[in-house]
Parts: sequence; structure tokens; C-alpha cells
Amino acid sequence: MRAIGIVLAGGNNSRMRELSNKRATAAMPIAGGFRSIDFVLSNMSNSHIQKVAVFTQYNAKSLNEHLNSSKWWDFGRKQGGLYVFTPTTTPENSYWYRGTLDAMAQNLSFLKNSHEPYVVIASGDGVYKMDYNKVLEFHIAKKADFTVVTADVTDKDDPSRFGVLRVDGEGRITDFEEKPINAETSTVSTGVYIVRRRMLIELIEKSMQEERYDFVKDILIRYKNVKKIYAYPMDSYWSNISSVDSYYNTNMDFLNKDIRDYFFRQYPDIYSKVEDLPPAKYNVGSNVKNSLVSSGCIINGTVENSILFKEVYIGNNCTIKNSIILNDVYIGDNTHIENCIVESRDTIRANTNYTSEDGKIRIVVEKNERYAL
Repeated sequence: MRAIGIVLAGGNNSRMRELSNKRATAAMPIAGGFRSIDFVLSNMSNSHIQKVAVFTQYNAKSLNEHLNSSKWWDFGRKQGGLYVFTPTTTPENSYWYRGTLDAMAQNLSFLKNSHEPYVVIASGDGVYKMDYNKVLEFHIAKKADFTVVTADVTDKDDPSRFGVLRVDGEGRITDFEEKPINAETSTVSTGVYIVRRRMLIELIEKSMQEERYDFVKDILIRYKNVKKIYAYPMDSYWSNISSVDSYYNTNMDFLNKDIRDYFFRQYPDIYSKVEDLPPAKYNVGSNVKNSLVSSGCIINGTVENSILFKEVYIGNNCTIKNSIILNDVYIGDNTHIENCIVESRDTIRANTNYTSEDGKIRIVVEKNERYAL
């Protein structure tokens, strides 16, 4: 593909509540054995983008460890590759990334030293499949300056969490408002953009001179009436996980066989870092219904409509319903958990009860965790 990739994975998000205390949103576990960033990296690889930069910043330890090798996504063997950029103090600059545009500016040499004519920019917190080649073909056919991939979130999510768009009959974006108080349309930006590389470099350099640091506000919105910005509508599954409710609902979507098959049994594949773990073990007395159970789990109790991530231990006479249990959790005997997300590395004492209050998803974070993520 005639493009390089940039994945924006550095932001902090208060909507994730306690879940963001350990990790970046892009490192959040998804569907048992994956992380959020796996989906965009797989899309890049499947679109034959061989040179990809990931900008990390907030709570980046686990994310950087996950990205320790490009082999999992099969990026450039002799040319290209996977590049992970974190903020670096230099004699000229002592700032952390002050925004998405500043992250690109501080690593402008990545863009300048590349030769591909286009750039695909994507956020690391989206769960979807996409062939970016089709978006690029649309971009070229429209002679667009920018192309924004859009989705309709009617009856699924709150549009005010996103950039809300208005599009005319030809597909050109006529209005763009970032996280409005009241969203007047349900058409939102998915955080996927295509732009010509040389134009992006020029706009970044100009924005830095004016001390403007946000890609959406200071380029897309600011230039919406100057540049030709088009919308490319996505007609397949897309979800953004950057709130507790959306993270919970996205994982629960994978209990739907059609969605599971779409991601994991239909070409192209979704790739992730592989760990050598034993298969799940179901002991006498276990009872599992409509759940995803990952490698390394040991189950002695009842699990219904739930997702168990890697190396989870469920004790005797336990009941887990409508819940997400993250990696490496020990749940003691006679424990009841319902409508909860249990943080990774936790030890849940025996004979305890955790349920949600007022329909709000409860996050269980025990202080007696065995070790940090």
C-alpha cells in the first residue's frame, strides 16, 4: 500500500475510571485473548502497510511490552517495521506530548524520512475490521485533502463522546464538532484519517509555530472550510472502548456468535502477541454457559454470560454472571460476582459478594493484588 501508518495510543481517559490506573486504553484486553490495539495493527498489516508508528505516553508500560516485537503483526521484514515512540527529553524539547498533533510533531522525522505519499492515522481504542486500501481509493477518487472514516452510532452509543459530523450529498464534511454537549446527528468520526504525507508535514509545522497541538481541533475543524474533507462511511461493526460502559458492551458483543465469527473466523485475521499457556481446565462441578474462557483458566464453579481472560481461577461453588474477569485473577470459594469487571492480578477472597449498583457496571479492584501489571 502506498501509505505509512500512525497509531495514536497515548492519551489518558477519565471515562475508563479505575481501569486506566494500570494501563493505556489501547492496551485494554478484548475478547479473552486480545488487546484493543491489536485490531488497528491487524488492519494495518492486512492492508499491506509495512511501516507503522505507535505513539504511546500515558501508562505505557504494558502497552510497550505488548509491542516488543513486530513479528506478531508481520510488519516489514527488510523494509519498514513497527516503531514505538514515547516522549523523549532533548536539548530542544522537554515536554510530554501536549496533544495528538504535538506527538506527530515531536517525531516529525518519521514522516520526513518516509517515502510513501499517504498517511493512515488511526486511534488505538477502536474495535473493527477495515481494508484501508478502499479508503485510500475513495480518497484519491474524490481528490480529497483529508478523508475521515465515519460510523453511525444510533441506539448504540452516545455521539457526544466523539467528533460529530455533518455530510452533504457528495460525501463532503460540512460541519465538524468535537465532543459537543448536544449532538445533533449520530454520524461520528471513528478516529481513522487519510491525508497526503507532504500536506500533513506542512500543516504540522505551521501548527507548531502557532502553538496548536491537537490534530482534530487544530487541523480538521480549523480547516474544514478551507481543505476538502470527505467522509468515508463504515458499514460493518465498529466500537470505541474508551468508556467503562462501551468497554463492557464491546466485550459482551463477542458472546454473539456472528460477531465472534466475523472477527476470528472470517478473513482477514486479527493478530496478537501469543503466550504459551495450557488450555482451560473444567473440573468436576463446573458449569459454563454462553461464555468466553481463555487459555490457562481453571474453573470449579458456575460461569454464565461472562468473559474470562487468561489464567483466571474460579473456586468451588462460585457464581460468575454477566461479568468480565481480566487476566490472572484468583477468585476464592463461595464467591458471587454479577455485572462487574474484575481488575487483573486481583485476589478475590472466599465468601464475598460483588454486584453492580443502580445498573452501573461495578469495577472490582482489590488492594491485595499479587503484583503489578
